[in-house]
Formats: sequence, C-alpha cells, structure tokens
Amino acid sequence: MTLPIAYPDPVRSAGFDPAAQPILPGNPLPPLPPDCLRLDYIRRAFARSIDWHVEPLFAQAFLPDNPALAQARRAAVLMPLVQRDTGLHVLFTRRAAHLHDHAGQISFPGGRIEATDADAVAAAIRETREEIGVDRQFVQIMGVQPALLTTTHFVMTPVVGELLPGFQVTADQAEVAEVFEVPLSVLMDPTQHRLHQLQTAWGHGRCYFSVRWQSYFIWGATAILIRNFYYFLAASAGVSTDDQ
Repeated sequence: MTLPIAYPDPVRSAGFDPAAQPILPGNPLPPLPPDCLRLDYIRRAFARSIDWHVEPLFAQAFLPDNPALAQARRAAVLMPLVQRDTGLHVLFTRRAAHLHDHAGQISFPGGRIEATDADAVAAAIRETREEIGVDRQFVQIMGVQPALLTTTHFVMTPVVGELLPGFQVTADQAEVAEVFEVPLSVLMDPTQHRLHQLQTAWGHGRCYFSVRWQSYFIWGATAILIRNFYYFLAASAGVSTDDQ
C-alpha cells in the first residue's frame, strides 16, 4: 500500500469521485458457506484461535513495526452486527459533509481514542453512543480485528459487536448525516468487491476496494475492514484463499 504522506491527497480534493475510478480485473475469492453469516457462528469463531491473514494488498498497513504507526493518531470503530428477520445486517453511518476527515464517506461508528478510554473497545463503544445514540447495554462485543494505518494517519482498530434487540438510533447530526444497514451476505460476497486504481498527478499509484449496495458506495478503509472480515470468516470455515 502506498501512503503518499508528503504530497497533497487527491482523494480529499473537491470533485474527486471514487466510484468513477478504473476497476482492475481480477478473479473473485471463493464464496463463504452460508453458516458463516450467522451470529452463533461468528461468536464461536471469535472464541477460538484462528490462523488468518489480512488483505494481502494492504498488508503493509497492518504491520506492527511499520515506522508510521508510532506517530499516527489512535482511533477505534465498531462494526455493528444487527439480527433482522432476513438475516444479519451491518450498520453504517454516512459522515456529515462538513467534517475535515472523510467528509461524506460511509464508515462504521467510531473515532479517536481519548485518554479517558480504557482501550480501543471502550473508545468504540463510547463513540458509538456519541455518534448514533446506542447505549453500552445494547452492545455485545465479539472480538477485535487487526488495526489499520489509514492514509489520513490514523491507526484504526475495528471492534466487532452485536447490537442487541431494543437498541435505538439517535444520530448526532453534527457528525452523522445518515445511518443505514447493509446485509452481511452482500458485504461477504467477494463478487461484490471491486479493486480500483487511482493514479495521482505526482505519479503515486494507489488502489482501494469498494462495495456498492443500492445507492451506497463503500470504499477506502471501511472496505478494507470488510475485506478483512471476509478473510477471517473464510479461515474459520477452512475456505482456502491462497491461490486467488
């Protein structure tokens, strides 16, 4: 993964459209067994030790000895799983357009880890309450996945948790423009994953994944975390991804 730290970032430029960037050809990863998309299965997967790897194209951004990690800001997000009659869904937010970082983008609830937070899990729970009004009693933590160094210099730790029945969403309109859900079956379908290429004016080629659902275009760091969750579930089910 190329991290253009010393150069302006065209992704932040006005008029940049991530959905319009070229899609690279490639073979999709194998499908997951349907049982992988059940809450009880995911709970059991987190309860045991699984040997799995992150998305290979961005492996450098997950390395603990990456020198950029020491100076990056710490953040945490919650990947909220919601059980519906039609199956498991994942809750997302669309960030307010006026925010400095990732304005208007689709993300998981979360934000910076504060000194008062005990750890990344506590930060993800607090930020979820502050952003979308879901109280701690309705969040059941399942596990934590590898932290990602983003191009905006955050080390972002994803926390996976279930939103228990009875939770209510009250979005903080200063930060969140919209809250919506996407079926987990869509997100974990590798045929829906697209790899885009962006060539900057300074000659720095960059790639990013995306997943499209209805009018929503999920890309960037959020899409990498979705991709990682696929790899985690694939490894838990014994689905080989080595030859892809």
